[in-house]
Amino acid sequence: MNKVFKALADPTRRKVLELLRQRPMTAGELSEQFEVSKPTMSAHFSVLREADLIDAHKQGTTITYRLKLSVLEEALLGFSQAFGIGAADPAEQTASTGKGSEP
Repeated sequence: MNKVFKALADPTRRKVLELLRQRPMTAGELSEQFEVSKPTMSAHFSVLREADLIDAHKQGTTITYRLKLSVLEEALLGFSQAFGIGAADPAEQTASTGKGSEP
């Protein structure tokens, strides 16, 4: 989980994830959205890949990145559970309300 939070700590990497929510994009398409050098963007992509937040597919000289939303969801769920944030376990909700799935 530490790698995920390290990746999310940087605003550029968060913006990359936002862009990838829309659709898979090539490294060039993503780099055009930022006013930083290609080596800097490459370093950002590396951090995101290391955190397993994005997937890279290379075809020839083109690298296409895709968001791995399930990894992000798991990390955020784990974080919220660690701090007791979010919905309770469905079994607990049923027991506390007295409403079950009985007919």
